[in-house]
Amino acid sequence: MAGSAEMTLNESAALAPSPARPIGSDPLAWLHPAPESRSIVDISPSEIVRRHSAAWSGLHVETVQVMRHTPFEYGFRAPCHLLIALELGERLDGETVVEGLPRSTLRDFTHKLTFVPAGHDFRSWQKPRVLTRVTHFYIDPRGPLADPALRFGEIEFKPRLFFYDRDLLESALKFKWLVENPDSMHRQYAEALGIALTHELVRINSGAARREPANRGGLAAWQQKRAAAYIEEHVANDIPLATLAELVQLSPYHFCRSFKSSFGIPPHRYHANRRIERAKQLLANRELSVTTIALDVGFGDTSTFSAAFHRLTGQTPSRYRRNLD
Repeated sequence: MAGSAEMTLNESAALAPSPARPIGSDPLAWLHPAPESRSIVDISPSEIVRRHSAAWSGLHVETVQVMRHTPFEYGFRAPCHLLIALELGERLDGETVVEGLPRSTLRDFTHKLTFVPAGHDFRSWQKPRVLTRVTHFYIDPRGPLADPALRFGEIEFKPRLFFYDRDLLESALKFKWLVENPDSMHRQYAEALGIALTHELVRINSGAARREPANRGGLAAWQQKRAAAYIEEHVANDIPLATLAELVQLSPYHFCRSFKSSFGIPPHRYHANRRIERAKQLLANRELSVTTIALDVGFGDTSTFSAAFHRLTGQTPSRYRRNLD
């Protein structure tokens, strides 16, 4: 790929996650019942997002994918803690408010975290620049997963808005995989992650957040976000390597090396991964045929799409769709 400026990013990619069971009508039923506890982050208009969720003892996790470039608003207040892990988030305009903190108009919050203690208000609106991907953690303040020695339920947690912490982000990605791969769930592993999560929250509450590491040979933060956003917005197209390289002001050769250093995979695999991820979202719509979806995500024919989908997920698109039930 590094040898040709015209090479595109349409090869196969690493395994991408698959959706889990949709959220039920009472996703926080695992909390101690109270009328105001039966809520999740309220997003309006609700039809622009797709949610998947899973629950363990004292912990409910949901992944949220915004599907359209439409202005939206969201808010939350409940007797549980809320941890928000942004995998991808960038807005043209908007603001975010967490009770007890100054409002923020930060435009780019990819890989940022927000912590809203139980009972605090959280409100935000945005005109998105990219399609947001985020994981929400609803955590029982009574802490059934927490080590009793932590006295988790007695801690007065402080709100935090748009901060970075490496360990929490890594945990968020692990939970996202569990939610979106329900057939691979191991409750003991998930609960162990939940215990670790409570320890990490206590750590950051004491002011010991892990800072974002300095860039060493990879893309700068703005370059990562610009390249990822461009791929997301043109996921169905063949993207010349030279286009991405020019976008971040590098030669194709140095862009390839730096991209892999930052994302762990080459650009063509990242692009293919996003195509299959988009296809999974479309497969949830029963009105769309597999052929239509194949064309929508940039494949020339159904057989090529099916082969790529099977290579990355271990199942055909049709079987994947049947398993959504």
